[in-house]
Amino acid sequence: MSRPAVAMHSLVFLCAQKVVSHYTTLQDALDFIPKELYPVLFKAAFLDKRTPSLQQLVETWPFPVLSFQKLLRKCQHCEYALIREKPNKLCIQAIILGVVTYLTKLLEERHSSKRYRAFHFPSKGKGDKGQRLKVLDMTGLQDEGQGPESMSLWSRTVTLAKACLDISKQQSKYMRRTSKRRKGPYSTTLTLPIPHPVWVDVWVDLFVNSTSYGVLKDALQVNSINALRLRCRDFRAEELSIASTVGLLEFLDPVGVRQVDLRFNNLGLSGLRVVLPHLAKFTNLASLKLPYSNIDVRRLTVGMEGSLQYFANQLSRLKCLKELNLGSSRLSGKLRQLLGDLHSPLESLELAFCYLLPSDFAYLSQSHHTPALKKLDLSGNNLSDVLLHPFLGLLTESASTLLHLDIMECRLLDTQLNALLPVLSRLSRLRYLGVFGNPFSAVGLKNLLHRTLGLPDLRLVIYPYPVDCYGEDLPWPPTSSNLLNGAVDEEKFSRISNELQQMLLSGNRTDVVWTTNLCRHNSLDYFSL
Repeated sequence: MSRPAVAMHSLVFLCAQKVVSHYTTLQDALDFIPKELYPVLFKAAFLDKRTPSLQQLVETWPFPVLSFQKLLRKCQHCEYALIREKPNKLCIQAIILGVVTYLTKLLEERHSSKRYRAFHFPSKGKGDKGQRLKVLDMTGLQDEGQGPESMSLWSRTVTLAKACLDISKQQSKYMRRTSKRRKGPYSTTLTLPIPHPVWVDVWVDLFVNSTSYGVLKDALQVNSINALRLRCRDFRAEELSIASTVGLLEFLDPVGVRQVDLRFNNLGLSGLRVVLPHLAKFTNLASLKLPYSNIDVRRLTVGMEGSLQYFANQLSRLKCLKELNLGSSRLSGKLRQLLGDLHSPLESLELAFCYLLPSDFAYLSQSHHTPALKKLDLSGNNLSDVLLHPFLGLLTESASTLLHLDIMECRLLDTQLNALLPVLSRLSRLRYLGVFGNPFSAVGLKNLLHRTLGLPDLRLVIYPYPVDCYGEDLPWPPTSSNLLNGAVDEEKFSRISNELQQMLLSGNRTDVVWTTNLCRHNSLDYFSL
């Protein structure tokens, strides 16, 4: 996300930038700075990438909670919403190192020989100040795109796991030292006070694959007794075996997890039969994503039919489920069986490339899910033929709630688009529309833009390259592959794109972004709706 060309900072923030720019000055001043200024100093250091100052602020953080979402959002002192930008790698590393250093000092203090001397030779000193920081909340950071200075979710997961293992080793060392002192000089047991436990809970989204599985598993194994404890909010695993997936799920906190995303794991119905029972313990699980799970119900054996029903039964056990992604599973004719027993209506349903049938649309249109839907993804289903009218009926039923609609690569031509426009124009709360990969003409796109100008909340449309911009050798009707691999006349496209932008300007809708860039799509999330 780009920053405003000119940003307004308060005098307080400008002063904070000056303070954090000189590390030694900050060190000398921290004893005199009111704790109320720590948040603005933190944001200033993060914005200007003052990593030594950032680490020092974390080590001396005066509050129980350090939350990225609260500290890096737009505020009265700085209008930059840094939480919506790619996180800087050096800044994240400095913050993690600050927490590790803070805990190491606390462990040293609580288990050091000073404790022994204080017991036998009490002094009137005030001793340690006690634990301050108890929660580091790193959730909410962006993971879209990568650059040389940014830090991906995968890298953050590995870095945090290694930090946990480092603290675990330090903790074990100090505990062994304390144990030796308790035995006394002649192996007699001394009644020394037990050091009060110290800890910091790190709330984080975790992303693991086969490469990082080992280090994350080791960190989670010591989690319950460690001073630095991972608390997972959203869990994402790719290309893991069934046993590895189950093993990690067993270590996660049952209360804290709100999303589980298992993709490219080739689970199939047999694998899901093993994994899904381990999800029921997550009492606040709101989102379950199982794309690319290698499910194909079109040729079910008797055993597979039983596994499908078991899958449906396990889904019905997830009482708080609001989002379900079954993308790229061949679910032809089985939506009623899979979704019919869910207790609460889904608010987000992703069924991209699921080979849906008219009966599936008929079920959805009449189900308890449709009036509650905020997000719907039907990309890759052929909506140009027998599914068009059932699809229009489904949209009509969800018109008052739908915020996000994806119908990419659905083989829609201008003819079908014209039938769709009256319904689209009634989606009064729509914020996002994805129609990329459909063979629309420039005229069709202009009609689409004109009919959606009246949607007050619409902010982003991802549209396809018009078929006018392809060569005469483009097959008709073109497939998604033809459109993706075909050569585009950039000059023609630039002219049509400018015409669309001019229409937005004339319609006083410069607040709407029309783009062919699919990267904008990756940042959209159900929890941000």
